[in-house]
Amino acid sequence: MISHFRGFRRRLVDLVAIIALCLIIQRLFHFGLFRLSFDSANADNRREGSKLTTCERVGRPDDETPISAHHVYSPNGLLHVNPDGIHPVLALIRRAEDEWDRKLDRASRTLEEAVREYKRRYRRDPPAGFDDWWDFAQEMEDRLPDEYDSISRELEPFWGMDPVDLAKIQAELETRVDTFTILKTSTNDTNLVATSFSDPENWERNDLLRGLKETLDLLDPVEPALRPFRAVFSPYPEPRLLSDYNVKKTFLDAAAAGKYVNLTKLPKIHNLGFTSACPPGTPGRSKNYTSDFTYHPNVRTERTFIYDHRLSMDPCQNPRLFDYHTHYVSKSEGISPQPNLVPQFSYSTTSLYHDIQTPSLFGLTLGPSLEDDPEWEDKKDERLRWRGSNIGMVNSEKTRWRDAHHSRLISLATDLNGTANVLIPGRVEDEGWWRVGGGTMVKKSLLNPSMLDVAFVGDPMGCDIQFCRYMETQFEWRKKRELQDTDAGKYKYILDANAKGPSTEFKRLMSSNSLVFKATAYPEWWLGRSQPWVHYVPIQVDYSDLYDTLLFFRGGLYGEDNHDHLAKRIAYQGKEWSKTFWREEDMTVYLFRLFLEYSRVMSLDRDSMSYRLGTPD
Repeated sequence: MISHFRGFRRRLVDLVAIIALCLIIQRLFHFGLFRLSFDSANADNRREGSKLTTCERVGRPDDETPISAHHVYSPNGLLHVNPDGIHPVLALIRRAEDEWDRKLDRASRTLEEAVREYKRRYRRDPPAGFDDWWDFAQEMEDRLPDEYDSISRELEPFWGMDPVDLAKIQAELETRVDTFTILKTSTNDTNLVATSFSDPENWERNDLLRGLKETLDLLDPVEPALRPFRAVFSPYPEPRLLSDYNVKKTFLDAAAAGKYVNLTKLPKIHNLGFTSACPPGTPGRSKNYTSDFTYHPNVRTERTFIYDHRLSMDPCQNPRLFDYHTHYVSKSEGISPQPNLVPQFSYSTTSLYHDIQTPSLFGLTLGPSLEDDPEWEDKKDERLRWRGSNIGMVNSEKTRWRDAHHSRLISLATDLNGTANVLIPGRVEDEGWWRVGGGTMVKKSLLNPSMLDVAFVGDPMGCDIQFCRYMETQFEWRKKRELQDTDAGKYKYILDANAKGPSTEFKRLMSSNSLVFKATAYPEWWLGRSQPWVHYVPIQVDYSDLYDTLLFFRGGLYGEDNHDHLAKRIAYQGKEWSKTFWREEDMTVYLFRLFLEYSRVMSLDRDSMSYRLGTPD
């Protein structure tokens, strides 16, 4: 009997040990200790921001919580996920709220403060007329009167060029095909003075001067305060002037030293296509192109999210943009760089170009009104919606049309084979202790139908009849009316993925009650005056972060452990931002300041075109 009791006791001990081991393993998985490790030892990388102090903000775990691992913020604008850290989207929202508060708090309140801040940022006096601009900006209730770094960034290289040389280059530019020129004098309003189109018979039909009328309309309220200028525009939505890195750097170095470049001694350019614009030693400069148009870049091996949208759009630091955005894919290895800098205005630009960007009214005037858009709680479809076309490139057997980011989006959403590794959000109440981990494998046949509702509308574009028919067999093409169907109001999540120049949809979408996801390679004029993760959700153009981000907000496949309250808040903050920071008045304020700066840099007497406190213009 004793032996039977001992055997029973031994089996009982074994059973208890097994149960205890299972509980330990469960807790280890809960805390992510069995997941991938992450090297975060690089001391040069930036860490997460300071704590929030406002109770209405996203909750931040106390210092005593077990979560002490940090995600890594790289100089390329991407957060690299540490599996032992909290969910990256939560960290990004906290950081963004801090940054937006600081941006609003430090805004100049007086002309004197604005002048000091201008001189601190740009190390020179403001342009003549700055006081007039300030008065107008205050009248228009500009809440961020200091955030115009994009203007300085785009005009700075021209400070290294003699104004006499600039005038000669501009005169030559006016005869370049597919340009138009406007003139403002001290006695007359701004008007069109020259056009040069490759197809002059059809320029009106092609609406190439639409941007002219809109620019003049925007400038009309400030005409009396503008300084004289002569400006050449490209009528197309995409940038045209690819920079050579060494040439542009020569001008930037001269500008920093207060000198002018001798144009006869410019560096010799090397035509490397797009990579000509990248600094030596950057990932983009060493980019190798392939002649195999079935090529697809390797699958990303680590998780990243955008924390700085502008930096993330730099292909020199993120060369995957060359492989994944239509603007770059459509031009194969790229175009030839300019042997010199050319002062031309365009409706978009990127870090590779030296086009000077101007705001466009395109996005303000297209699409149906969203004034009656359903409130967040009345939006019953929690899939991410996108409708669009295959615009942006020639589609043929000889091009990489499958790599265009609209085509890839459709392919991603309709692929029901295999699995995807995704971050399933943890319980909201446990977020202070929850390690995000390395992800979970989920069948695409379950994931895609429940997460995404994306489709082409209309007919294939940019192809001959035969190839268009082939493309019709590769994707679903829905009726064109769906592009701007009011039925879109039922979706909580909407994607804006512009392929060719500035988005014509973003402003309208931001005016809705939906949460807007944005995937783009174009840093538009308003970018420095907004805050991703506070007003909208930035998504990489390879869509590698799309599932994880959407799952964080909407929850798992059945909506469990969602962050619906955060999604609603960002959606409504975005709507308020579009009504406060992206009005027609804001575009006029931007253009007013842009042309004051431009008038000065083109002036033969730049010093006299500067504003100094207490000195009349």
